[in-house]
Amino acid sequence: MSAAPALTVPELTAPRTARALRSTEAQLDNGLTVLAVRKPGVPLVEVRLRLPFLVDKPAHPAQATLLAETMLTGVEGYGRAEFAAAVQGLGAELTVSVDADRLVLVGNVLATNLRKLLELMALVVGSASYQAGEVGIERNRLTERLTMARARPGVIANEALAARMWGDHPYGRDLARPEDVAAVTPAQLRSVHRALVRPGRAVLVLVGDITPARMIELAGTALADWAGTPARARVASPLEPPVGPWRIVDRPGSVQSTVRMARLAAPRSDPAYPALHLANLVFGGYFTSRWTQNLREDKGYTYGPHSRIEHHVLASALGLSVEVQSEVTAPAILETLYELGRIASLPVTDTEVASVKQYAIGTLALSTATQSGLASTLSGLSAFGLGLEWIAEFPRLLQAVSLDDVGKAAARYLSPNGFTSVIVGDAAAITDPLAALVPVEG
Repeated sequence: MSAAPALTVPELTAPRTARALRSTEAQLDNGLTVLAVRKPGVPLVEVRLRLPFLVDKPAHPAQATLLAETMLTGVEGYGRAEFAAAVQGLGAELTVSVDADRLVLVGNVLATNLRKLLELMALVVGSASYQAGEVGIERNRLTERLTMARARPGVIANEALAARMWGDHPYGRDLARPEDVAAVTPAQLRSVHRALVRPGRAVLVLVGDITPARMIELAGTALADWAGTPARARVASPLEPPVGPWRIVDRPGSVQSTVRMARLAAPRSDPAYPALHLANLVFGGYFTSRWTQNLREDKGYTYGPHSRIEHHVLASALGLSVEVQSEVTAPAILETLYELGRIASLPVTDTEVASVKQYAIGTLALSTATQSGLASTLSGLSAFGLGLEWIAEFPRLLQAVSLDDVGKAAARYLSPNGFTSVIVGDAAAITDPLAALVPVEG
């Protein structure tokens, strides 16, 4: 048989400069900030209304989650079915989501119907009714979903890690408990709505094929009667997470182990963030990363490990996640610690850094190429006082990162001894092999 021909990999090219977008930002008389961006190509407008929702009360996650589930079930002049029909009649979509930091109304609509969708959103934020019958239906559904979710090893691991990492901080109890949801009343939902669903400090992002001035005019007219500023959340930044032993959450009979590791990371505003972003990609942030090559391609321990940086308003965290069969849990952890130690103590290569720079720049361009992607990105950035200028500047910051910068970021944020770690699995099968590598506790 003849030898296979050698593959030639093309040289990396310089990234293209993104086309400048027309945008306008304005603060309405009621305190609502509106960012409008014209992005032509599709006759739609993407809508993101982000409200700060960070509250340090044990019952808040349950109330906030149920509020998001019931917010669209009735407003002034519309029941659930009538409101859904009104949205669909515009060729639109409208949903609500919530986490520890924010509540977001997400929608899209034909550009010609933007005014009408904004008027429906004004009814939602101004007059959501939370009728007892609708709340009861959604409360039962949510309780059932949460009960099923908490049986999944990934959810168990994520919650255990969050509780250990953030403690009693709201970030440590973001997932509502079924028993707390079951106790929420319609009156409590109305109280939360009155207190937090207000335009002051909220941000409305509009991206679509309409001039920015026209979009802001439509928002100002539709939302003019919405009023109020929520009290500032008196929530302190989380403490430094404990490192300590690896915590094993016993799941008897489990055939696989679910591993979660995390530590504080640089926020987007930190000068070290571009270098950390690249260091994380080299380690485990994309498909050809070192960690993936080791655990998946070389050892066959898992389908795909992954590391990523998550940004809360008050803290950013670097998280590692992987699922492996029980019998290879200790070997997989050994290889993980090896790869962390290697990137934290030895130089990365020019080829690796050039590759992840292109990947990072390319994925940012792809994620903001559509109206939907750009609107979601801008909505997320708004919580940190960032916007289009960050999207334009970040590729240049990535290009300027040196090998030494990546090495310093890796040494600071990827050293193996700085992580808070949790494993969900069969304790009888994995504890002794793990204890030979790392301190463990049940």
